[in-house]
Amino acid sequence: MQETAYDVVILGAGPAGSNLARRIDSRAMRVLLVDGEPLRGEKVCAGLLSPDAQDLLAAYDISLPRELLVTPQLFSVRTIDLACDTVRHYRRNYMNIDRAAFDRFLRGMVPPTVTKLQARATRVWQTDSGYQVETVADGRTETLTCRYLIGADGASSLVRRSLFPGRRLLQYTAIQQWFPAGESNPYYSCIFDAETSPGCSWIFFKNGQMIFGGAFEKQGCRAAFEKQKQRLIARGFVSASAFCAPQRTEACLVSRPRLLGDILLGRGGAFLVGEAAGLISPSSFEGISYALASSEALAASLSLASSEKEALRLYRRRAAPLCRKVRLRCLKRPFMYHPPLRRLILKTGLCALQMKGEA
Repeated sequence: MQETAYDVVILGAGPAGSNLARRIDSRAMRVLLVDGEPLRGEKVCAGLLSPDAQDLLAAYDISLPRELLVTPQLFSVRTIDLACDTVRHYRRNYMNIDRAAFDRFLRGMVPPTVTKLQARATRVWQTDSGYQVETVADGRTETLTCRYLIGADGASSLVRRSLFPGRRLLQYTAIQQWFPAGESNPYYSCIFDAETSPGCSWIFFKNGQMIFGGAFEKQGCRAAFEKQKQRLIARGFVSASAFCAPQRTEACLVSRPRLLGDILLGRGGAFLVGEAAGLISPSSFEGISYALASSEALAASLSLASSEKEALRLYRRRAAPLCRKVRLRCLKRPFMYHPPLRRLILKTGLCALQMKGEA
């Protein structure tokens, strides 16, 4: 078993981990980025860049190449409430992107001064001098030691589970299927159906494919997913032919922070960013903007701090606006997910677009 020492080990090379590795001072510290995606597979995600994420990329002066964009680019979301058969359209400024290509793009911006390792982290633990991480790749086990350990490893974060076992996040199973698109008018839909899901579901289009997915309770998730498809067909929102012949099915865990106690930035020399920290929208499950913002806050804190205690203090201060934003979204969530309140809002048409028929 090989053992290697670093100043900083980052587990997870999604937007949070890649941006942290890109922004941290890797000339002053020895940094390792552990990328488990080739072994885990791609994340179930709508692949939509929110205005907040766009603003953060603009602040970095990052321009997205054309190959990251997919068609169509949409300007509204069709909100469907299956409980009351109500539909409203709301203005949205999301960019439709190829999420896997976007993640590769961010990883490609990590400087060569950062060491990259494609491996699966299997175990982490604290020692007297820092932390150790056990990784496996190609049947070979390696133990890494570090002063700072960063969990950028999403909803099922190994760092959070191992070092903070009493601070579990509420989790759902996200399931998504891809179909050949037969629609002449592609749309983006957000679906609410309390009978099958405590969260929301989505339909969107990418380069001639239609994707349907949603967040479901872990137990019985696949049955609920299939039931929701049938309910959409029965109510005429989706044609039966649209759900024929799925090309692929994906699934992963997704977390939802609650108002109190679920946001966890770290302790000692172990830190969490993005969804692992509970920094994700509790209403829409949008996480890219939170991943970028929290990793920026931690990168600046680690570069300025002279001790673990100071790094945590700086990180808490820099991440405070982001934590407040998540908590405000927790307060907003009942208006989206409590059926009577949602029904009232949809009925009034508050903030909805006034759709115009054909001339």
